[in-house]
Amino acid sequence: MKIEIKAEPRSVQGTGASRRLRRESKVPGILYGAGKDAQPIQLDHKELFFKLKMEAFHASILDMAIGSEKAQVLLRDYQMHPFKQQILHADFQRVAADRKIHMKVPLHFVNQEIAPGVKVAGGIVQHVQVDLDISCLPKDLPEFIEVDLSQLQAGHSLHISGLKMPAGVESVALSKGDDLTVATIIIPRAVAAEEEAAVAAPSAADVPTTAQKAKDEAPAAAGGKDAGKGGGKDEKKK
Repeated sequence: MKIEIKAEPRSVQGTGASRRLRRESKVPGILYGAGKDAQPIQLDHKELFFKLKMEAFHASILDMAIGSEKAQVLLRDYQMHPFKQQILHADFQRVAADRKIHMKVPLHFVNQEIAPGVKVAGGIVQHVQVDLDISCLPKDLPEFIEVDLSQLQAGHSLHISGLKMPAGVESVALSKGDDLTVATIIIPRAVAAEEEAAVAAPSAADVPTTAQKAKDEAPAAAGGKDAGKGGGKDEKKK
């Protein structure tokens, strides 16, 4: 996905100059990296504000036009006003085609509704990580990494080592030996309690019905009645 952003060189600097820019609906910023000197820039607030709402804008190589110059850049940081919907400052980094970059890219979870732990066991998926720190060349930078949960069982977890990484992309944590948990499926307490109760309760076959009880007691009652009648006849004969 190709994303373009426009900027202009910024000649004035300082707190007062930045305030004036913001009053003019401009955002002061800085562009650095790729072995070049840091360059102050300014951007249109409205354009940048709506670009920041795009997930891909935060994890993609951006085509920036700085006046007549063009550069491939990454959004590295930005500051928002504490309570206004206003961008105060933005940092961008130039990228070199032959140098690896470190970026956090979002994780997209798929097939969680058909995971055995959810569909069969009634579990709930917990997203332990929502993004992943990766290292790759600019040309290999993915917009996101897909996390397939279709085989995840209840009580089990999916780790970074279980992800299918795009070609040329490696996890920074895994390269350091940290196989972090990405997602897990837990069984809610209510469901677990119901299952325990079902196991502990006697089955219907083990509990005698009222009709069965009456049937079992009938012969004994009948025998007692006949015994009483027999005793009376014997007494008459005497």
